[in-house]
Amino acid sequence: MQFVIALFAASHQPSARRALRFAEAALAGGHQINRLFFYQDAVSIANNSQVQAQDEFDLPAAWREFIERHQLDAVVCIAAALRRGLLDSQEAQRYGRPAATLASGYCLSGLGQLHEAAQQADRLVCFGGD
Repeated sequence: MQFVIALFAASHQPSARRALRFAEAALAGGHQINRLFFYQDAVSIANNSQVQAQDEFDLPAAWREFIERHQLDAVVCIAAALRRGLLDSQEAQRYGRPAATLASGYCLSGLGQLHEAAQQADRLVCFGGD
């Protein structure tokens, strides 16, 4: 089965961790993940400047490792990202900001990427966004 996973929850919310566990289980079960789409507060997961407390699970780091290990397509909604100060190098330059904050392995793009992926997959699974 081909999945698209959309995340809406910030990195500190339980559903963001559940999404990672679901993605791991899907791949372990022989399924495919066509795209991960980070939207609304979930864009915080792709923030390279976010630092977790030493006694907490580093969910953003776990997502980065998972995406890299499986070479997954990880798209961050550009509108939600810009609104929260999350920029790649091109957007940082465009808006005159001193640094990019988007972690490697992620790309900024529009909501159309979620729609396109959902049309091609068997299932769209969403986490968060109460």
